[in-house]
Amino acid sequence: MRAFDEIYEIAAGRKGGAAGLEKLLSKPKDAAALCAISDDRWLSMMAKCIFNAGFNWRVVDAKWPGFEEAFEGFAPRRVAMYADDDFDRLVQDERIVRHGGKIRAVQENAAFVADLAREHGCAAEVFAHWPREEYVDLLAMLKSRGSRLGGNTGQYFLRFMGCDSFILSKDVVGRLVAENVIDKPPTSKSSMRAVQGAFNTWSNQCGRSLTEISGVLARSIG
Repeated sequence: MRAFDEIYEIAAGRKGGAAGLEKLLSKPKDAAALCAISDDRWLSMMAKCIFNAGFNWRVVDAKWPGFEEAFEGFAPRRVAMYADDDFDRLVQDERIVRHGGKIRAVQENAAFVADLAREHGCAAEVFAHWPREEYVDLLAMLKSRGSRLGGNTGQYFLRFMGCDSFILSKDVVGRLVAENVIDKPPTSKSSMRAVQGAFNTWSNQCGRSLTEISGVLARSIG
């Protein structure tokens, strides 16, 4: 496995030098900024990422104001208590993408967010203070306790909310394979642990966030 500086040089060479590469890298929000995000916004982004999955993101973006209205601002306790009449209303609501399974997942995730808030005071406390060295455990928690939040959906949710995160895109996986960290897209617990170990090593070498490292890896390939 190459040192991070070597991979950075590869990425910089592909993007016109270090200055060009740095312009492309995003940084995560700090804990204080994450803690300021209300529970309804966490649920809203969960919902958006779920509806984005396998669908045209531009269509979902265009409809999002309608989603906010239809789900009454994504207040977790309210949505968690939706009855069959509410579900029937939503599957007929032309302001949203009328996908029954994903609508039901929003309700299930409303209960999930409400549970986190009850356990920790607010959902943000969990996401803001989860150790980045154990990021794959956060992904596993989203998959096990949430609904339709496994795989890239959960990864994009965390990234879009500003959490320190890596996304296992095709290009990031390509670099991880090239560095012999894994030999195919990771799906098992052991392969995800190997990925976490590599990111932890690179983070120790460079002092950068998972978000930045992920961006460098992706641009070393694509």
